[in-house]
Amino acid sequence: MWKVFSKAGQPGWAAIIPIYNVIVLIQVCQKPLWWIVLFFIPIANLVAVILLAIALAKVFGKGGGFAAGLILLPIIFYPVLAFGSAQYAGGTSSSPDA
Repeated sequence: MWKVFSKAGQPGWAAIIPIYNVIVLIQVCQKPLWWIVLFFIPIANLVAVILLAIALAKVFGKGGGFAAGLILLPIIFYPVLAFGSAQYAGGTSSSPDA
């Protein structure tokens, strides 16, 4: 996650800070900051993780198959995202989607 955050223009050290790394991931995925609340609701947190994986794949220019890989085999697909040729396509100037 350190390298993924670095590619997205965020501080890499944020990946090792609990709760703050989720906040940064939400920002990288261009979702509203109130999504952090979803991670404290038992079933909603599973849905939020899946939606963030889909959004993360999207902002790095990957498709639904790659998003499924991030969900099902994260130990393989996060390093592929971090060390592969994927470029962050999101920007801080655009407004986040709901």
